[in-house]
Amino acid sequence: MNAAQDNRPPREGLRFLARAFGSVLLIALLTAGATATATLLQIKTEIAPPKDAPPPVPTHEVTEAKPGKPQTIMILGSDRRFADIKKNNPLLKHSNPARSDTILLVRMDPDQDATAVLSIPRDLKVLIPGYGINKINAAYSLGGADLTAKTIKSLFGQDFKINHIINVNFGGFREVVDELGCVYADVDRRYYHSNLGLPVSAHYAEIDIDPGYQQLCGQRALDYVRFRHADSDIVRAARQQDFLRSAKDQLNSSSLIDDRSRLIKIMQRSTQTDASLRSVKGVLKLAKLAIFSAGHPVAQIKFPPVYSGDAATGEYVEASESTLLKLRNEFFHASPHVKKTTSAKKTKKQAKADSGNARVAKARLTRATRVGEDLVARTVASHRLGFRLYFPSRLTPNGRYASTINDGSTTDPTPRVYTIRDRAGHPHKAYRLVVLENIQEGSYYGVQGTSWKTPPLLEKPTSTLTVHGRRLALFKSGNRLRYVAWKRKNAVYWVSNSLTLSLSNAQMLGIAGSLTHLGS
Repeated sequence: MNAAQDNRPPREGLRFLARAFGSVLLIALLTAGATATATLLQIKTEIAPPKDAPPPVPTHEVTEAKPGKPQTIMILGSDRRFADIKKNNPLLKHSNPARSDTILLVRMDPDQDATAVLSIPRDLKVLIPGYGINKINAAYSLGGADLTAKTIKSLFGQDFKINHIINVNFGGFREVVDELGCVYADVDRRYYHSNLGLPVSAHYAEIDIDPGYQQLCGQRALDYVRFRHADSDIVRAARQQDFLRSAKDQLNSSSLIDDRSRLIKIMQRSTQTDASLRSVKGVLKLAKLAIFSAGHPVAQIKFPPVYSGDAATGEYVEASESTLLKLRNEFFHASPHVKKTTSAKKTKKQAKADSGNARVAKARLTRATRVGEDLVARTVASHRLGFRLYFPSRLTPNGRYASTINDGSTTDPTPRVYTIRDRAGHPHKAYRLVVLENIQEGSYYGVQGTSWKTPPLLEKPTSTLTVHGRRLALFKSGNRLRYVAWKRKNAVYWVSNSLTLSLSNAQMLGIAGSLTHLGS
């Protein structure tokens, strides 16, 4: 036996490493890729395969990828495995079948500059092979992961290859989030629903999460990413991707290695993979690609919102052939959308055109100083923040502070003033202004301020820009601004775009540049 064989972990350990890798992929979006080799070499004495481990995903739709070539992974999130549903109700006629609550496609390609992530709306109108027209999430209850994969391939073309399938039970999601120390998320608005006093027919998942930057753990994290009853399927998909991106940015390699034993036990209970990921060859092939892709940014492929249907048929998300072709091309050729300057010097005219003030001048904004002053005055009178409460003197033309809209989405006054704790447990004062942009589209943006000067969200700016003499840190998602931040001596502030990034870059810069305070 040679040295390479001595270092190779046994098949028993690798069989279950695959499931561990799958859910960490769902949570971390490949942040852990750089640790894959270390984990492979250290795993052999840590885990014995349990007798009740889930079987592999039965499928004929997986295509084996050659070493070093791109791989596409389909990740499903569901309440129950299709095999369990079929076992309890073989005819599936009188059951309460689970449907795939989340369908994510992840593509790692060594020849591209980014890892592509495409969230498929669960209400997407599709032709399910053998069953006719329906929402795509019905494919899971009708034929499990295999039929879901077959439907995806028919949607994007039969030459669209899926190399691996990972099916994650949401119970595992809760446990993994807790094991990894929870996730700090920028919550755009108030999420609330109570079943108290409602008829059973009107019951759905309860939730009570206030707006603002905060730490989400376990069940609260799951409630947040799954919520969909007051907004669209597109917004829900954007919220999931935003949460996963936050998790990716906050995780580090050493913590994943340190927690690997507990993580793998969680994955054994809650994650299924295709048979190829239960072998040494399959795991090593994917792990090596993950190592190479670990340093790539994540490119979120945006699914355009086009709705149809009525009360009888339910609302669909629709996509034309040209839209699907465009999504496919973007998925196969993912780019971080960060343009690099080819010339070391710019002319004075170019520099002027690219300046922050010039960009802000293009923004469509309206003056909102008076309403902002009224809200802030009431807040300052009743709370002691210890730092200035800044508010925008300009909003988007449709923007309204959420507390002034009687839409049932929030009854709390804005700004919300609260305390946030860092990972060491130290308290920091914070506030959040919530602005409703479009209630039909579930579009909210906001302004956050906190005395916590080093929140994880602000660790890695894309670039900086000066607007009205204020040095702003820019954070992009693709080619759109997700956050625009500004630091002062005793506090930090940022403007958050909506989850679907509906505000233009000029509007984001204009709002950030207009931040003011009482008495200024």
